[in-house]
Amino acid sequence: MDAQVDSTQKVLVSAGNPQPLGATPTDEGCNFAVFCPDARAVILCLYHGDTEEPVNEILLPAKSGDIWHGFVEDVADGQLYGYRVDRGDGQLHSAPADKLLIDPYAKKLSRPIQWNARQYAHDSQFMVPKSMVVDGTRYPPSTIKKPALPRHRRIIYEAHVKGLTKLHPLVPEEDQGKYLGACHPAVISHIKALGATTVQFMPLCSFMPEPYITEKGLTNYWGYNPINFFAPEPRYAKADALAEIKAMVDAYHQEGLEVIVDVVFNHTAEGGNGGPILSYKGLCPYQAYLMEQTASGELVFSNHSGCGNTIHSAQPTMMTLILDALRYWVKVIGVDGFRFDLAVCLGRDPQHFSQNAGLLRAIRQDPALKNSILIAEPWDIGPGGYQLGNFPSSWLEVNDKFRDTVRAYWRGDHGMTAEFATRLMGSRDVFHKDKRHINTSVNNITYHDGFTLQDLVSYEQRHNEANGENNRDGHGHNVSCNYGEEGDTTNAGIISLRERQKRNLFTTLILSQGTPHILGGDELSRTQKGNNNAYCQDNEMNWFDWTLNKRKQDFLTFCSYVVALRQSSELLSHLLLEDDNFQRETNVAAIRWFKPDGSSKVSKDWQDADNQAFGAEIRGRSKDNEPPEHWFMCFNSSDNDVRFNLPSLSPHGGWTLHLDTRYASINDQPNICIQRVFLQAGRSLAIFSYSELQSN
Repeated sequence: MDAQVDSTQKVLVSAGNPQPLGATPTDEGCNFAVFCPDARAVILCLYHGDTEEPVNEILLPAKSGDIWHGFVEDVADGQLYGYRVDRGDGQLHSAPADKLLIDPYAKKLSRPIQWNARQYAHDSQFMVPKSMVVDGTRYPPSTIKKPALPRHRRIIYEAHVKGLTKLHPLVPEEDQGKYLGACHPAVISHIKALGATTVQFMPLCSFMPEPYITEKGLTNYWGYNPINFFAPEPRYAKADALAEIKAMVDAYHQEGLEVIVDVVFNHTAEGGNGGPILSYKGLCPYQAYLMEQTASGELVFSNHSGCGNTIHSAQPTMMTLILDALRYWVKVIGVDGFRFDLAVCLGRDPQHFSQNAGLLRAIRQDPALKNSILIAEPWDIGPGGYQLGNFPSSWLEVNDKFRDTVRAYWRGDHGMTAEFATRLMGSRDVFHKDKRHINTSVNNITYHDGFTLQDLVSYEQRHNEANGENNRDGHGHNVSCNYGEEGDTTNAGIISLRERQKRNLFTTLILSQGTPHILGGDELSRTQKGNNNAYCQDNEMNWFDWTLNKRKQDFLTFCSYVVALRQSSELLSHLLLEDDNFQRETNVAAIRWFKPDGSSKVSKDWQDADNQAFGAEIRGRSKDNEPPEHWFMCFNSSDNDVRFNLPSLSPHGGWTLHLDTRYASINDQPNICIQRVFLQAGRSLAIFSYSELQSN
């Protein structure tokens, strides 16, 4: 049983050490150290492990610069604690002693944090979960080897721990919605069968739903409102969040899958002026958050995140805390990398973005982090907040230009062909040759914040009424289409066209150069009923529905087929061009663009707004005396069938059809080889490979 301080005994306290920050247990007791400039006193509060009843309040006896510290004997693994601070500055935050503060370096929290105005208004210890002393030797680094995946083989699958598993029929009820459910063999088997290599989990750090959404009877389901950067979210645990999340990561690694976690280092749940005091606001508000002056001279929180505050990532203590948290998730929890929400905030030094900002430089050279997967959401809402293409060369970047262009092309918008071809080939107008590798662009058609793929082809308008904001929240610009009726329909023609458009969009996503990002559940035809901002819906709107009819099963089979097609080829996933000096090798002999009549496209053809059909030939180089790969792709986003003239290379050669999105089922697709002319259906694409025909 974990040791607890006994309130009936005299507590022995000594100065201890200012490093490391946090609670560090030893055989004799525990060292506590917390960064808290300008405080007049810092009080360590100890609580009973079962009831959270107060046990002792101890004035930290020592101060080294801005760090308060003390060593308390007989405190061991599992002890609950928190801090109270007397700042007494009378300015932005006075941090009254009736506010219990979470240790920024806490590795576990006793329970989830939920806003409760009544409990917060008095002594907030009843609302605030307790930090927990953690003996690191109980959670050693895993011995399971992490996957060594070439970056061009990476297929990202974005999922929410709860949504992925809450309704899965094979996951035991007690594990549904939990870390242990997310690593159930049936769940992992599905992900592998789809062909994904990398699971990107939505935030797993401890978070608190915002007060305003809580008071409406809703919640922050997504979890993008952190309160601690180390402690795994207790909502997804049955008992021990740290042990269970490590077990989940190990299970994925055991099956050869990578794990990326979405991290939010741009703001915290404490919000802006008037927001709750939960941790940083009480300990170090002027260091933790960016500040700015209004025209009247008032000092307020900068709000580049849209959530009330912005982490001051250029401040040395906060920079160190973020780096320490990243290392902890890599070394102790075992993840393979991170997707950084509103990543421009990380590069503000302090107010304006620079790819050479201190934190970005520190990550680039850190031995534990520089080989991790690093994905930037390359924007925030602050000044100069759109930075697509401007992150360091080792980073991947979420590419919204790909999303909007591909959506518009397949919707049938005119004048999109040239930009569509650019996105198809890795968005080299953004991620320039010689400077960024071909897989830098994280291509997505859908993401958690927006329509699902099913809704993208079923709704022209957002339908967010359930969010309680009179349908004003969420994006109004969705580049979507309902093809005749809004939402659900029984019209067979509309259903057929929607399914074809899903196949077109998904195929383009997977076969474009870059790193494909699949929104988990799209392969299951998941719908949110037109809600494109379902962050506050912890219900069937977000939970995966695993029941499949024939139409849904056909699409799932199709998705797996397309991913396998990409993985079977080097050219379809990893073009190494002769004029790209980012690397010293090439695998491409030629890339040629054609009009449907078989003639080469010239500059004026690309500018023709009515030109919605084109062909692309990719011919590889011979390797090890093997015949080179040779592909031809036909794209037609118009309503009309188009007669394509494929290159005629030899009287003894032919083009074998691998994929034609006109067919509702892969099983319906004909096994054909043609030499010249192919009738391409309207709103479809086809993929061929060339080979010499065998003589009898």
